[in-house]
Amino acid sequence: MTFHRYVALGDSFTEGVGDPDPARPNGLRGWADRVAEVLAQQTDDFGYANLAIRGRKLGPIVAEQVDDAVALEPDLITIHGGGNDVLRPRVDLDALARTYDDAISRLSATGARVVMFTIFDPGGKGIYAPVRGRMAIFNEWVREIADRHDATVVDMWRMRDVDIAGVMDTDRMHLNHHGHAHIARAVLDAIGVEHALEPIAVEPPPLLGRRDRWAANAQWTREFLVPWVHRRVTGRSSGDTVSPKRPGLSAVR
Repeated sequence: MTFHRYVALGDSFTEGVGDPDPARPNGLRGWADRVAEVLAQQTDDFGYANLAIRGRKLGPIVAEQVDDAVALEPDLITIHGGGNDVLRPRVDLDALARTYDDAISRLSATGARVVMFTIFDPGGKGIYAPVRGRMAIFNEWVREIADRHDATVVDMWRMRDVDIAGVMDTDRMHLNHHGHAHIARAVLDAIGVEHALEPIAVEPPPLLGRRDRWAANAQWTREFLVPWVHRRVTGRSSGDTVSPKRPGLSAVR
């Protein structure tokens, strides 16, 4: 497949948070940029837009990004959303699925190849274990919606070939550069594009003793969890002052 106009929609996952690059817009690279770099090598008229903004829930992603994406007349669209919804204290998963289904219907109607994502499996332990069931139900909705609209799914829930802890950033919420490289490879494989990206090899993090583990958890709580909770309580988002890093189609170097 050769694609000429790629538009990426979503939240921090698609914006590239966790994969810093000061030379790029918003200071981030991420898996979508990596995918675009490969696609740009296949044609002379390639354009790439990235409308994703960190912190966005699915409703705002649909409201703010879908119409703009359609207007760009892409032949490839990736969309990731819902992760910020399932982490909230309350979420109506059925209503969330209806919102997603409507968005995918509109995107698929353009004739573009549409790529969706499931949420990764956090396992039965750790900070995300209490919402693991929500994630699994949401992922089933994603697969059903993709089947209905002939979309492609990159199924992160079923990725067992990498150690989750080894591809997560220090905030324990976003992918690090290894993780973004892994997702870029998975997306290219899913859409049938040949590439030279090598499989990543990540060593699992070292096992910590009880005292070191307590200190690490305390540091994470101060630096990441408390600010995240404060934003939720005050109704703010990490993306309130952030603009899309590539609001229009442009060439990729």
